[in-house]
Amino acid sequence: MKPNSTQNGFDYDVVVVGGGPAGSTAATLLAQYGHTVLLLESDRHPRFHIGESMLPFSEPIIQRLGIDWSAGNQSKSGAVFIDEATAQRMYFPLSIHRKTYQIERGPFDQLLFENATKHGVQTHQQEKVLDVSCQPDGVDIVSDKGQYRCRYLVDATGRSALTGRKGKAIKRIENLGKFAVYSHFENIQPGDEADELFRTGNIYVPVVDIGWIWIIPLAGRRLSVGLVVQKERPKDCDAEELLRRYLLASPLLHRLLDGAEQYAPVRIEADFSYTNQSRYGSRYACCGDAAGFLDPVFSSGVFLAFTSAARVADRVHQGLVQGREADPELHTEDDEAYLLGFNTMRLFVERFYQSNIVHNLFFEADRDPDLKAQIAQLLAGDLWVDNNTLQQRLLAGRRTVN
Repeated sequence: MKPNSTQNGFDYDVVVVGGGPAGSTAATLLAQYGHTVLLLESDRHPRFHIGESMLPFSEPIIQRLGIDWSAGNQSKSGAVFIDEATAQRMYFPLSIHRKTYQIERGPFDQLLFENATKHGVQTHQQEKVLDVSCQPDGVDIVSDKGQYRCRYLVDATGRSALTGRKGKAIKRIENLGKFAVYSHFENIQPGDEADELFRTGNIYVPVVDIGWIWIIPLAGRRLSVGLVVQKERPKDCDAEELLRRYLLASPLLHRLLDGAEQYAPVRIEADFSYTNQSRYGSRYACCGDAAGFLDPVFSSGVFLAFTSAARVADRVHQGLVQGREADPELHTEDDEAYLLGFNTMRLFVERFYQSNIVHNLFFEADRDPDLKAQIAQLLAGDLWVDNNTLQQRLLAGRRTVN
């Protein structure tokens, strides 16, 4: 049986900072283990967030959380990579053994957060953490509404990366996407192409000269459409005008958006890809975007949030039960597994930009069923295996250091 924190000078066993998918997942799983958990979110749900395309291998963690992620969401069959200039297309089936969905992040993140409350997590919204101090005998946390002392801190603060930036441990990954500009559209009109898109729920990824475009079907015949820019932006237009230019230049989007209405403002996301060089230490660990963030071309963001949060929660539970929570090496073994997944996706994205992997590999995959299956395996998030030759080649082709 675990010690009662309130009887040992602690307010909680664990404080989780950040109420997105990573934070809500870590908090819920730790509460399921029987620990006292406080989850602090600086914003209020539902709040807008990008990253709507889920990967099938998130499903086991969704099942552990005990939620139904199908409710109100668009089922997703696979991914279609497109070059409109050459009329080339390649479809990769993803939801073969596991199901996945295209979700609207606002309601979905709220569902995860409220699910944590149902499992016994104490949840606070609109409470911003100002400082944390991890000491040998405990963790002190100061927010704009209070002070807390706990046995362990889980940093799930997303790209704010609370502990990573405090420790100057954030290192940018160059040569990936520089920024994204995007919006949402509703009332997509009936038509063969649009009907097929919503029937399959596929994500479409047209490659363009400046980067790539995402086209994500959402429930209610809505679309999320965005442009990720990898090269320097033309100097004669701002980001919003750049998005309009590429929407108008795409015959596919011209057809899909004909008669549709834009129902959300154009938004911009910058400061894309980075690693956190200090993902864990004595009495703390990072998960989700606080541990590292990648260009979203292969939709790995929420998937890595789920998997890293579950891994952190399981190990923190073990550390608390064994009284090893102050051990700075508590997460060493799990971090190797995290890096295997993160670096696989990182190298996959680098090849997307630097070696034109879509034209040189994806569009040729029909000639080699084994290769197509290996690509689909990576795109689905099945990363912790020993039988994917493509993954082994990616990892061997360039040694990625921490």
